Amino acid sequence: MSYADPKFSPSCRSDVAPFLAMDVLSAAARLEADGKSIIHMEVGQPSAPAPKLALEAARNALDVGKLGYTEARGIKPFRSRLSQHYRDTYGVEVDEGRIVATTGSSAGFNLAFLAAFDSGDRIALTSPGYPAYRNIIKALGLVPVEIEVSEETRWCLTPTLLDEAQRDGPIRGVLVASPANPTGTMMTPEALSELVRYCDDNGIWFISDEIYHGLVYEVEQATALATSQNAIIINSFSKYYCMTGWRIGWMVLPEVLVRPVERIAQSLYISPPELSQIAATAALDAHEELEAIKSGYAQNRTLLMQELPKLGFDKLLPVDGSFYVYADTRRFSNDSLTFTKSMLEEAGVAATPGADFDPVNGHAFTRFSFAGSNDHMKEALSRLGKWLG
Repeated sequence: MSYADPKFSPSCRSDVAPFLAMDVLSAAARLEADGKSIIHMEVGQPSAPAPKLALEAARNALDVGKLGYTEARGIKPFRSRLSQHYRDTYGVEVDEGRIVATTGSSAGFNLAFLAAFDSGDRIALTSPGYPAYRNIIKALGLVPVEIEVSEETRWCLTPTLLDEAQRDGPIRGVLVASPANPTGTMMTPEALSELVRYCDDNGIWFISDEIYHGLVYEVEQATALATSQNAIIINSFSKYYCMTGWRIGWMVLPEVLVRPVERIAQSLYISPPELSQIAATAALDAHEELEAIKSGYAQNRTLLMQELPKLGFDKLLPVDGSFYVYADTRRFSNDSLTFTKSMLEEAGVAATPGADFDPVNGHAFTRFSFAGSNDHMKEALSRLGKWLG
């Protein structure tokens, strides 16, 4: 029998919403343990392993055997190679001293929020958007200001929407993901630059989540650094580089935040794993292998965009990047929680309810991840077709 002492209770800051995608993953795992076959389309996890160059570098480091603490900002080869990455990929010069290694992008968000904001500051987010943003913001004593985006602005945030949000109080920060999760939409370079300039002009920190860069289809990607050196860039090796379990990412910081972030990181994390930093440094040279994996996502994207409408998912948001399709599911149900639960249990297809990403309109949407194999996508479509009749 469990016992709860009434004199002890969790903190108010711990009262954040559950991450429903992970709840779906847990439910799917329970069904698999009972012998049921599940096609996983609920989480954004590449099915491919880490690049061969990364694995080889890690094996060599393990053979040496001496792994330990590093500088809180990360090892110099890691930061130097990322500096080169920005020159090669975007034509942008970034001094390695402004680059900080992080334990995945999640640690990057923690560090950015703690270094740039004070308790009670208001941070603007898009809705729909990645649920961990608002949960981390709330847990740190900040205020998420969720701004509903729609087809009218191509599911992107605009200066006009920010102006309207500031009528209720000053916005101290803006967090934008492009390509976005769950929508997959990407801001044009012009739209991104306009929004970044608006933030610069109004003294608003701009945090650019660029974790899905590299996974872009038929459109141009741009980094916020091309417009402003005040932007805070957060990225990770989890998506394009297929290294989710290595828990390694990075930040590019304005000069004024480098030392504050370093001081906080020293106390919160000491340093990211040295093994992961070594492997990630090598992964930056695995372009050919990673582009082959991306071509598989592109095939999955084409397949789903063609076949989902035939099954009745006839309202899909633009999939410019990432590996998600965000589908309007009101034709089948006005309750995406119930819809995805039934889909999992009856069809053996795991997807994430839109309520995870949008507390207001998410009941009408479901997110499908196409990070898996092409055979799994075909099997998922077959199962959905039979289930929906």
